[in-house]
Amino acid sequence: QVQLEESGGDLVQAGGSLRLSCTASRLPGAFDHYTWAWFRQAPGEEREGVAYIRISDGTTAYLDSVKGRFTISSDNAKNTLYLHMDNLKPDDSAMYYCAAGGYGLNYRNYLYFGQGTQVTVSS
Repeated sequence: QVQLEESGGDLVQAGGSLRLSCTASRLPGAFDHYTWAWFRQAPGEEREGVAYIRISDGTTAYLDSVKGRFTISSDNAKNTLYLHMDNLKPDDSAMYYCAAGGYGLNYRNYLYFGQGTQVTVSS
């Protein structure tokens, strides 16, 4: 059974930074054969795509509201995905999930999700 485990969520002040991590295990296939993504979901809101990376060629894409502030990356040797978040805003507060086995920024396209890590940004 595929396992994705997120970590790094925290309570931070606006303008602060966080780095989220997602470690994968029991993947059917190599870590770097997948497209990986980060999604977030605030209470009462639909899950939205934040960023994705197609590891095979390094292609990345971001939600407009996080461009220039968030960076998605990976350490393939460690089977780990990252999301570095700078200049955090209260609107970034949400549960953040990593995902694999899909494409793009629509969560319906992905097969595997982690349990999430909570990010809360205070004003």
